[in-house]
Formats: sequence, structure tokens, C-alpha cells
Amino acid sequence: MMDRKLASMLGMCQKAGRLCSGETACEKALQNQTARLVIVAADASGNTTKKFVNKSFYYKVPCYTLFDRDDLSNAIGRSNRATIAVTDDGFAGRIEEMLKSIAGTDKRDGE
Repeated sequence: MMDRKLASMLGMCQKAGRLCSGETACEKALQNQTARLVIVAADASGNTTKKFVNKSFYYKVPCYTLFDRDDLSNAIGRSNRATIAVTDDGFAGRIEEMLKSIAGTDKRDGE
């Protein structure tokens, strides 16, 4: 279950236009090197998880595999999203701090 503060922060990020959601948009954000943080749903398919963990590692972007797709989708107000990429440094830094405090440890994948 997602923390309310984190869900609010992701929602603000979406409204500010600093968040990409969906596989194709997140992949393009990584390739264009505009992604600053990637979150993949824990219930995403194995291929999707592997693809984003590997791409994030290659482009040196933090990638977290947490929550389920319903939590991510509800937080950003979109339906059926398994991947999101934050494209703003400020939002990414704050969201990563929240992710670390929720997880209790650094749960980054691919590093």
C-alpha cells in the first residue's frame, strides 16, 4: 500500500507535467535522458521489469520496483499504469527520499 504523502507527490508531479507514464513514454524518457527516476510496479510482467531495470542501469537512473499497478495508477489519476518516470530533478529527489523511508532501505534495482 502506498503512503498518502508519496501518492500526493506523484499526483502533483503528474499535474505539473513532470511525469511520464506507460511503457512507451517511460522508455522514450530514458532514451532521451530526461528521466530522473523510474518506478516499476511489483506486479508488472517479468519482461517489463527486466527491461526497465536494465535500461535504468544503462542510463544510470534510479529504478524502484515497488507497489502494484493499481496503487501507481490511482496516485497519478490514470488507469492501468505499470511504469512511471519522473523527469524533474526536484520531484525525483524528494520522491526518492520518500521511497527510501517507506522501504526502510535502499531498494534500488540494477545497481
